[in-house]
Amino acid sequence: MLGEGHPTDGGAAHRLAREKRTVAAMIRLYCRDHHRPDEVLCGQCEELRQYAICRLDRCPFGVEKPVCSKCPIHCYRPAMREQIRTVMAYAGPRMPLRHPVLAVGHIFDSLRPAPERPTPSGSDDEHASANQDSSEA
Repeated sequence: MLGEGHPTDGGAAHRLAREKRTVAAMIRLYCRDHHRPDEVLCGQCEELRQYAICRLDRCPFGVEKPVCSKCPIHCYRPAMREQIRTVMAYAGPRMPLRHPVLAVGHIFDSLRPAPERPTPSGSDDEHASANQDSSEA
């Protein structure tokens, strides 16, 4: 049995694992060009990377998650949303040259229709309502 996100499973779990690699690559590219040229993420970019991975792990769509630009749920706190937008605006156009496989995968993912918004299940995936920190209203 192949593990979740294994490159040969060809399924949605692999797509989600690739999305995690893509966002991490975009953050590394941005940080390298703006903060730390030594390929080690600065504290702010590492925090953003961890936050993005956490958001992906807690996505109520699970393995059927649409690309962020098509997602009907805004799960990022406003400050983090602004940071990731800045990173994506910078790194997105550079991805085809730096990470062509990830870039093409993301393009194909963006062609998929967004699934219907999931209904709350009362489980741990309540991030749609808990996505806004009460301190950042």
